[in-house]
Amino acid sequence: MEEKESHKNPLEPGASAAGGKATDLFSAGADSYAKYRPTYPKELYDYILQFVGEREAAWDCATGNGQAASALAAWFHRVDATDSSAEQLKRAIPLPNVHYQVATAENTPFAADSFDLITVATAYHWLNWEAFHREATRVGKPGAVVAVWAYNILRCDDQQIDRAIRDFYFDVMYPYWDKERRHVENAYATVAFDFLPLPPKEFAIEKTWSKEDVLGYISTWSAVQHYVEQNCASPLPLLEKPLAEAWKTAGPRTFRFPLFLKIGRVTK
Repeated sequence: MEEKESHKNPLEPGASAAGGKATDLFSAGADSYAKYRPTYPKELYDYILQFVGEREAAWDCATGNGQAASALAAWFHRVDATDSSAEQLKRAIPLPNVHYQVATAENTPFAADSFDLITVATAYHWLNWEAFHREATRVGKPGAVVAVWAYNILRCDDQQIDRAIRDFYFDVMYPYWDKERRHVENAYATVAFDFLPLPPKEFAIEKTWSKEDVLGYISTWSAVQHYVEQNCASPLPLLEKPLAEAWKTAGPRTFRFPLFLKIGRVTK
């Protein structure tokens, strides 16, 4: 079937989160990714779960190190968590009712009508949206909830620290981001999400971090990996000096990640 243009993610062939480029990016930094990536607030899950009737089974797609899957385990009898990166899954959080396996977002081994909730945490921009819609519709129960979310660039109340990070993001790293990053920057406003819509909502992730934590998190950016590949050197020294100058007093700082959610229901 010919794909409708509005339903496509402009990925190169083989570059979805199911494999290819995205897999390689997140496999390479799996340890740092597991250590530094921020966790999602309970308020996000509470909001999503109010729309979920039965809580027998959930599927966390593109699970990475299992951050969302392990949280969902507190509410569901069984959580199936898939990712295209075997390296990411090696670092996944082990729990008795979470079952990890390598699988693509668009083609899974699950039976039809299996899940009450399907989630994609900070990965929907990598997917082939039309193919994922078909698969989620197949494996989701009638009326199942589909929730996708992501967080935007971190912010700091200290304006000098905030400026140092944003200058690095826009002036140094911007050419090295994959084009899919633009979907995160505009809060998924232009992605295809063809499920019966439920009310979206915005949240925030707050972290209290040292300079080292900030640099550790930024080292997980896919753009940093692209920079290293193209320049045979890390870009982090270009941030370390201005960040140290902006960080005038000792001690950690509070950072805030804006978090946005799209949510809907499966219709058969």
